[in-house]
Amino acid sequence: MNTAIPRQPEPDWRQVAALPIADNQEELVPASLAQGRLACYPAYYKLGIPNAVPECYVRREVYLRLQAAARSLPEGLTLLVLDSWRPYSVQQYLYDTLYNVIEHHWPSKSDAELEQLTREFVSVPSTDPRAPSPHLTGGSVDVTLVDDNGLMLDMGTLFDEATPASHTAAFEALDRPSPREREVIKHRRTLYRAMTRAGFTNLPSEWWHYDFGNQLWAWYGGHGRAHYGHTYPESLENRWRKEVDRRIG
Repeated sequence: MNTAIPRQPEPDWRQVAALPIADNQEELVPASLAQGRLACYPAYYKLGIPNAVPECYVRREVYLRLQAAARSLPEGLTLLVLDSWRPYSVQQYLYDTLYNVIEHHWPSKSDAELEQLTREFVSVPSTDPRAPSPHLTGGSVDVTLVDDNGLMLDMGTLFDEATPASHTAAFEALDRPSPREREVIKHRRTLYRAMTRAGFTNLPSEWWHYDFGNQLWAWYGGHGRAHYGHTYPESLENRWRKEVDRRIG
């Protein structure tokens, strides 16, 4: 079995936000272009989340590293991208929805406590160029593994399940894991190993969440700065505007 997943501290969001961003202006590319052992299934769009996009956009370098991670997987496994770049409105929807659920269950908790619990699984929506939400940078990806029948492997919890068991190393602490739990441990280790060897860092509270190039990656990887800030997919209107501006200029 692969090496155990190490326990990592939760991010200190103030330190994360303080890291400088030198955006390299790398474009977003659609992960659905991939063939072979990298696949795309835009989960939020499929679930009908308002304003979710029917594509998984990532920065070009992220796309290439996802390809490398997919190629390193054991035979018969596919790396499936469930979410990547997302609009601000989707980030706000996810944050508000989880916040409201937590507040309903624990009405006595303070605003600060509710925010802390929510941020365990959903980042605060932000388009601040100094500290954008990770998924707005095109450097965050939510991924899982699929077998040769096209079925998702058992990872212990569902994607986006807001429970302690979703923490990446949660099952590593079990003294006597059941046969099913041993399979979960194996699957998470396989995913973790493939992604980290391809240069990604993991958000410890989410087994599915990996980063490259953004502030979370810089913080967990010990880098002095991030490569990716807030971005958005190129649109036809923007292309026309740039061409008109070029001609007028």
